Amino acid sequence: MTVGDLLVATVPMVRTLNLEFLETTAERAVVRLPDQPEYHNHLGGPHAGAMFTLAESASGAIVIAAFGDRMSQAVPLAVKAEIAYRKLAKGVVTATATLGRPAADVLAELDKGERPEFPVSIAIERADGAVTGEMTVVWTLRPNA
Repeated sequence: MTVGDLLVATVPMVRTLNLEFLETTAERAVVRLPDQPEYHNHLGGPHAGAMFTLAESASGAIVIAAFGDRMSQAVPLAVKAEIAYRKLAKGVVTATATLGRPAADVLAELDKGERPEFPVSIAIERADGAVTGEMTVVWTLRPNA
């Protein structure tokens, strides 16, 4: 089962928005939100909440790809998120997430018994390549009790 398949199976909002996982590796996650009129805003583009969910889902995909083999040791949790809407989004939008710290550094902290935090940066783009939004989600790996 791929990371995308796992998220589709376990996260209801992923299924609700029909998110498509195009790439999910420990280095990068790319997720697409199809153009769906039922999730449009008053301007005819994707609603801000749908774009937030798209970007957050891309961040979760890269976290699972990078640290999924440590789930018996720690649970990943989003700590905070900040999003900036840069341009009008229309049609299909795609979110690309990248880790803001080397995974090895995060795991070294976890192995020392610490609760590491790390940012994930996400760019949201229209089909023409224009960046319509940018988001940062700070994640932690909370050690299991």
